[in-house]
Amino acid sequence: MLTCLLLGVAVLGLWYVFIRPLNHFKRMGVKQLKPWPILGDLYIVLLKISSADNFIKHAYDSFGKSRYGGVYMFTLPSLMVKDPELIKQLTIKNFDHFTDHRPFVNPEVDTLWSNNLFALTGQKWREMRATLSGSFTSSKMKHMFGVINDAAQNFSIYFMKKEEKLIELDMKDTFTRFTNDVIATSAFGLKVDSLEEPNNTFYITGKTMTNDFTSFRTMLKSLFSLLLPKIFNYFKISIIDSDTAEYFQNTIKETIKVREEKNIVRKDMINLLLEARKGKKIEEGNTIETGYATVQEDSYFDKVNFKQAKYLTNDDIASQALVFFFAGFDTVSTALCYSAHELAMNKDVQDRLREEIRETDKLNNGKLSYDALLKMKYMDMVFSEILRKWPPFLVMDRICTKPYTIEPKYPDEKPVHLKVGDILWLPMFGLHRDPKYFPNPKVFDPERFSDENRDQIMPYSYIPFGVGPRNCIGSRFAILESKTLLYNLLLNFEIVPIKKTANPLKISRGSFQNTVEGGFWLGLKRIKQ
Repeated sequence: MLTCLLLGVAVLGLWYVFIRPLNHFKRMGVKQLKPWPILGDLYIVLLKISSADNFIKHAYDSFGKSRYGGVYMFTLPSLMVKDPELIKQLTIKNFDHFTDHRPFVNPEVDTLWSNNLFALTGQKWREMRATLSGSFTSSKMKHMFGVINDAAQNFSIYFMKKEEKLIELDMKDTFTRFTNDVIATSAFGLKVDSLEEPNNTFYITGKTMTNDFTSFRTMLKSLFSLLLPKIFNYFKISIIDSDTAEYFQNTIKETIKVREEKNIVRKDMINLLLEARKGKKIEEGNTIETGYATVQEDSYFDKVNFKQAKYLTNDDIASQALVFFFAGFDTVSTALCYSAHELAMNKDVQDRLREEIRETDKLNNGKLSYDALLKMKYMDMVFSEILRKWPPFLVMDRICTKPYTIEPKYPDEKPVHLKVGDILWLPMFGLHRDPKYFPNPKVFDPERFSDENRDQIMPYSYIPFGVGPRNCIGSRFAILESKTLLYNLLLNFEIVPIKKTANPLKISRGSFQNTVEGGFWLGLKRIKQ
């Protein structure tokens, strides 16, 4: 009798812990998928049944015309918001209820990561964002353009020196070396050439850290930290290797020390952050914006009264440099890989873009400037479409920080009561591939972003860098870096498919990253001048 009782209690406990949570959305009257016990809806990715992008698209499509639907990360529920108007309502109009991202690391253990702008929460985030906003305006990007363009020119010159008629490359490895050098010089104050010196310490350390941080093991760590935060905090399980963190912190601190002692001023990100620390302000002027995809600073900060801006410590600056390293090293290099692939597969687009590049080069006597680059309309159309078809993030999240109710709009809806800690998903990949907003979404068509057509795009259906006050502060930097590289590369080379080129691309299964099976293999063919 006692054995049966204990067995019954055990079964009831297992049901309560692993099964009951998977009916969370059903009890709320919200559509959901068919989650598996323990794994939730992530079984599709974890068991390599499908890739992460197909999972997001499958979930997005499964909810039909509903404005939202429920998905489960293991037993943790997340509300996927599909409707652009509702996205605006939650992330802008009622932003004070959804100010934070979900926690990714233990802030007491991973202090270097937890102090960056992406990871900060609440008032700490508000203060840091208000302090940093002035450092990433279009005029500040113009200030940094020379540093970025030098790296792009060096990239092109390196391959110009080669004698091969066709240079076959894994573009992911190639572009990460470019983005690594840009971040090294602009965010860490180092002069690095990762093509000439492929095993330099900065590149190897950064690549190791990025691989570790984006690995399947780390993603599981992050997910379990949400489910079992007390255990993670007790054992002080970290995400970033301590030696790697120490290397980047020491690099930043030494750079700052040398600059302050010797009054060195460079047109880079460290200089901008040091100016922000001193409270210096530079008049903006009428600087050209980096492109259609650029997210604008939200008026939210105009309404917040910051009596005193946050003082930037050396550790704060190191944390911001680190997050820009991740964004630049992996996210921008991946966007460039998709750019190269689409241009290789769409020769007419590449030829038209090159013609615009040649016209710009001729008008500026071979010397590219910030203004000249950003006046290129077709370049902006092409890169905007890259970000539409291949957004930097498949999905972004928000955490409910104050109780909120999504009121019903249609007869089949019920009030959705969100409590503190509930998670929202903004499915960029689903929105950008929705034929309701972008007809023939699998087709690469820059004309969607022409002057005549871009006004037809539904607001908040195109959000490659997020939306609202919590958008990506580095969108200008990412767009400028990418356009500068494409300009210098296409001026001298044609990007062509080779035998190793996969078409169509197959996104890797079992990964939460937007990586492809077999790599991005393409060829560079020198153009006869």
